[in-house]
Amino acid sequence: MALIAPSNLDRLYLETDDPARSILIEGESVHRMGDPCPESTPRLDCKGAAVNAGYVNAHTHLYSGLAGLGMPPPSPPPENFLQILERIWWRLDRALDAASLRAAARLYVAEALLHGTTALVDHHESPDFIEGSLDVLADACQELGTRALVCYGATERNRGKAEANEGLAECRRFLRSNRRPLVRGLVGLHASFTVSDQTIRAAGDMCRELGTVLHVHVAEDAADVEDAHRRGYAGPLERLMELEGLVPGSIMAHGVHLKQEQVEAVVSGGAWLVQNPRSNRGNRVGYPAALWASDRVALGTDGYPADMLAEQAELARLAKERGEVERAAAAKRLAAGWALASERWRRSFGPLVEGAIADLVVTPGTSPPRHVIVDGRVVVEDGVLQTADITEIRDEAHREAERLWQRMAGW
Repeated sequence: MALIAPSNLDRLYLETDDPARSILIEGESVHRMGDPCPESTPRLDCKGAAVNAGYVNAHTHLYSGLAGLGMPPPSPPPENFLQILERIWWRLDRALDAASLRAAARLYVAEALLHGTTALVDHHESPDFIEGSLDVLADACQELGTRALVCYGATERNRGKAEANEGLAECRRFLRSNRRPLVRGLVGLHASFTVSDQTIRAAGDMCRELGTVLHVHVAEDAADVEDAHRRGYAGPLERLMELEGLVPGSIMAHGVHLKQEQVEAVVSGGAWLVQNPRSNRGNRVGYPAALWASDRVALGTDGYPADMLAEQAELARLAKERGEVERAAAAKRLAAGWALASERWRRSFGPLVEGAIADLVVTPGTSPPRHVIVDGRVVVEDGVLQTADITEIRDEAHREAERLWQRMAGW
């Protein structure tokens, strides 16, 4: 049983079985580790549990939050990756409106926190609801208490250049107007095979102008590689680089069909790759066998629930089949998310040390987290979400899911 309930304390002492591992939080930071509890400081009971830095989901899609609530299967069943996009995800994102997106985001964020995931790197698309869509996502994150990076994934796949311009304009609008402490903006492209050279150049220019980075899918499927070849480039990575779309710190999801020398080029350019094992398996795109060549590879879920321990377990299972080098590289993926988040917020996220940002997860053994703390605020206590009513969130999600499936049926 926790010793305190308020979630807006300036000082908080995390009391563990071992006083040497107990933690004093002041404001948003880990202030001291191992000292006795200061007199009159509120305490949080962490006995019988481990305290660690919160998990980072380095690539996901909050708009998919309703997908597990009875989304009708595609008919006919897709036979390849492009058909999966066309018959499932591109139909879903076109059907989104403000209400369904809000419900999806709130459900995804709430369940992420209950899994101990304290930071989300989101990549968003809703072609019929572009302007203002990032505010809906950011409001859900700020309200429920998760840290997030958000962007709109500009694309030309529905309405050509006009649609891409609207997507980039949404990124610009959000980057200039956002004042939410927990949320920051990025520039996004859906994937290079859905945009022109001009749009890639514009995205890179915007990154440099506004001091941020690009978030984009790269070489998830062979179709991305083939498209780059048809356009006269060696591959999608080379296309992004030659068109100056990438800036240091950019985030590239998947990289399934990259070669070792391409992965090494990512490192030399200071960018990040994000592996998404469950999604890669589900979409049947293959295993990114060259990612072992870089330490700048974090772990994401690509829209699957933000249970990072389940994602890590899937990665460990797949890596085990590929030998010691792959197993050793895969073991670093979860921790790499801390390094990625540290770059974007210019604060230490993990491993847990004095001065680190107070995004923490308290877990008894292999059980779900007991407590979750974000920015020094208790957002999950004794397994219960503190920042909203989870029952209300789930009820709203079910109602909006039914409306969403009806709209999808019309596409």
